[in-house]
Amino acid sequence: MVILGIDPGYGTVGYGAIKVEDKKNSMAIVKYGAITTPAKSSFCERLDLIFEKMADIIKDVKPEVMVVEKLFFRNNQKTAIDVAQARGVILLSGKKCNVILQEFTPLQVKMIITGYGRAKKPEIMNTVREILKLDEVPKPDDAADAVALAICYAKKLYNL
Repeated sequence: MVILGIDPGYGTVGYGAIKVEDKKNSMAIVKYGAITTPAKSSFCERLDLIFEKMADIIKDVKPEVMVVEKLFFRNNQKTAIDVAQARGVILLSGKKCNVILQEFTPLQVKMIITGYGRAKKPEIMNTVREILKLDEVPKPDDAADAVALAICYAKKLYNL
């Protein structure tokens, strides 16, 4: 099974796909990276680019499931609204490509990946590297976060 994790944003969207082999009880990285949108483009153009690039990634990695992070913001309402709109476009791209959609909160990711709800980003990233037996943490950070989301789904589904 291929699982695609998505860390939503409108300037940068992290993505990371893993392949899970249930019989072998193993996970391996398929592809990871980030979609970036030009800051000087209009917001609608940025959303359109995200939609198109997401569709390309989905067609490329052919995931059965796409896991998207639920939003959690304390401070900046403007940023929250813009990220929520980008997240909607991301979810729509998955739906249009007939991918099963799942969601996890940042707290759920921390708990599932590290076993500790207050884990810091470096701890999560290092655990992702260890789980997948990678030489280094996926870059950029948004991609590592996306890979963590995919791992969360695999761990919940297969009790890994």
